Amino acid sequence: MANSRTGLHAEPGSFRDPANRVFHLDGDVLRGLDEQAAGEWRALSASAFFPPLIAAGKVCGTEAVESPAVPSVDRWAAVLRHERIPFVSHPYEWSFAMLRDAALLHLEILRAALPAGFTTKDGSAYNLQWRGVEPVFIDVGSFTPAREGEPWAGYRQFCQTLLYPLLLGAHLGLDFQPWLRARVDGIEPDQMRRLFGGARRLLPGVPTHVHLHDAMQRHNARASTTDVRSQLRAAGYSRELALATVRGIEKLVRRLEPRPAASHWVDYQRTCAYTADDRAAKERFVTDALAAGPRPRLALDLGANDGRYARLAARHADYVVAVEQDPGVVDGLYRDLRAAGERRILPLVMDLADPSPGGGWRGVERASFADRADADAILALAVVHHLAIGRNVPLPEVLDWLVGLAAPGARLVVEFVHPGDPMARRLLANKPEGLFPDYRPAEFERLLAARCRITRRLDLPSGTRTLYAAVVGG
Repeated sequence: MANSRTGLHAEPGSFRDPANRVFHLDGDVLRGLDEQAAGEWRALSASAFFPPLIAAGKVCGTEAVESPAVPSVDRWAAVLRHERIPFVSHPYEWSFAMLRDAALLHLEILRAALPAGFTTKDGSAYNLQWRGVEPVFIDVGSFTPAREGEPWAGYRQFCQTLLYPLLLGAHLGLDFQPWLRARVDGIEPDQMRRLFGGARRLLPGVPTHVHLHDAMQRHNARASTTDVRSQLRAAGYSRELALATVRGIEKLVRRLEPRPAASHWVDYQRTCAYTADDRAAKERFVTDALAAGPRPRLALDLGANDGRYARLAARHADYVVAVEQDPGVVDGLYRDLRAAGERRILPLVMDLADPSPGGGWRGVERASFADRADADAILALAVVHHLAIGRNVPLPEVLDWLVGLAAPGARLVVEFVHPGDPMARRLLANKPEGLFPDYRPAEFERLLAARCRITRRLDLPSGTRTLYAAVVGG
């Protein structure tokens, strides 16, 4: 739904709960509430537990506002305005520690809500976002009064989008990102059951949250939700038992750690071909390029590795998204940034040759990376050769993709690694001879100049790498 006159449009990912809907209007994030949801909001905002969560930044900033021009305004009894998250990411773009911290925040909030008479309708990982490396709960419409004798309605979603991916990483050493990207609703219990047979069925968390969960789901497959709730109430299920269950899941999640995996990229900064002079010249060039012109609102560091240049970019930009393919590298970067209390750098796991597409209902419920980017500055350092040679992406398409991530007038800092560079030679050694006749400095510069206005260029002292600063559409 869009409104060209007012700039109003509905959030494509907000439609599953008919009691409330999120809209965007001229930079504001608004939520319309129906009569029942408006009453629950008033009770929630007056509760003892909720305002401290907002004050601590654990729940996104929210306030009631006078109804602006929201579609079907007669349907909404109240309208809320939320703080805007700097960059929306998806759980399959997070590292293990990021997903675990998001899960722990969700459980902490639920643990605070239950004694106050509230619960959450769902337990999806998509209810959380990030301010840098600080998780924040964004689905205020998910809070609802808890009813005695009823289980946590979000338990299944929590398992499928948070707990099960963590179990895959901790117990099997599997990267969970492809599993979450494949299905917006996460991993089903019956899939997990097949993976955790034999001795694996006794691993922490598996007997209760995989096998028992799957058995109960199959047992109640023909029963209605009302029937299940009645059975639980008759069995003596209470709010205290629900709280004890949440505490038990929280204890389990805290103990989960990823299995270490061998990775070339973990030691890349130590083993790559840069000399000390190259590195110093490169850092000066990047600093000068970012400092020229207005301060970027959003900067992307593509192929961020250990975050050296993302940290540099954070000195000159309001917010930096650091994208790296290796989940272990991103996990290390996240832990370092978390220890430093960094709130302006968001590390994400993503293969740049296979970036996050649109997903969910009609392919737009979860926006693609390209649709979310719209960056004011882009660092593409030591990444072009990996796409052009390593993944056989034609040079013109590499540059088209980079330009497509940028807002008009954005600054682009891109590094071209010459064919004679040790890293390029290593990649070329695995390819048929003569496969990349156009992979040459002069051709790259011609292609870049056709898409951007080149403002500076620098050959690094080693002589095998060239840096370019350019303005997109300039």
